Amino acid sequence: MSRIPVKPYLIAKDEAGEVRLTLRETRFNSQGYPLVTSTLVDEKFKTLTAARAHAKEHFGAQPGEFAAK
Repeated sequence: MSRIPVKPYLIAKDEAGEVRLTLRETRFNSQGYPLVTSTLVDEKFKTLTAARAHAKEHFGAQPGEFAAK
């Protein structure tokens, strides 16, 4: 497994077709294995751009910190 942290913001469509934002935190255990904690944001977005804007405004996201699925 890679020891590179995952991107902290995941933007993906849910089953209903709504765009959702997930916050991810990566930490490493004593053997260097990455442990990822994911938290789904309650708000739903119409577009990927709206989700990015929300992350930038509320969580201080920077370009390059996003992953899309």
